[in-house]
Amino acid sequence: MTLLLVDDHPLFRSGLTYLLRSLDDRLHVDEAGNCEQATSLAGARDYDLVLVDLKMPGVDGLDALTAIRKVFPSSPVVVLSGEDDPRVVRQAIESGAMGYIPKSSTPDVMIQALKLVLAHGVYLPPNVLHGGIEPPPKAGAAADHDSVEGLSPRQMEVLRCVVQGKQNKVIARELAISEHTVKAHLSAVLRALKARNRTEIVYAAAKLGLRLV
Repeated sequence: MTLLLVDDHPLFRSGLTYLLRSLDDRLHVDEAGNCEQATSLAGARDYDLVLVDLKMPGVDGLDALTAIRKVFPSSPVVVLSGEDDPRVVRQAIESGAMGYIPKSSTPDVMIQALKLVLAHGVYLPPNVLHGGIEPPPKAGAAADHDSVEGLSPRQMEVLRCVVQGKQNKVIARELAISEHTVKAHLSAVLRALKARNRTEIVYAAAKLGLRLV
């Protein structure tokens, strides 16, 4: 397993690298102290996971997340942050993160969260999952596994791509289908998850504990 850790505190990176060994005995970790160092590693190797701090000098956290998502489009990106404001979490998810782990989390919670993301799931902190940010689209409405199981294999592929933060044009290219077909599948996904937009799709997937293999 290869992992990229982006954080401006060397001591934190060293401690976290030691902790991450429990994910894989043969884990290889590349480190970057800022966004520029991280993006310079593009093409060096394919990372199974990218962990990034939102608070780094020289660049806004969400801009750093967007830049890293752009140069590592196939790697799931997880935010590690001292900030746990639900609004910030939502912005990170909207920017393509597949997980958001507050630095106040216990080591066990962090490892389990990363395992979930590596299994193609989405991790959100409990205060976001259970507290929410907006009211549900319909009073009392909530997605369930039965509705998701009704999706076709192709619709599930579109769902996986949406969770990874990919836009319709990219999804169409990767799945070798038209953008019109992507939109049709996306509409079915929205209905199944009772979501109104892409961000709510990600939140619904996290609440259901979906693993999008």
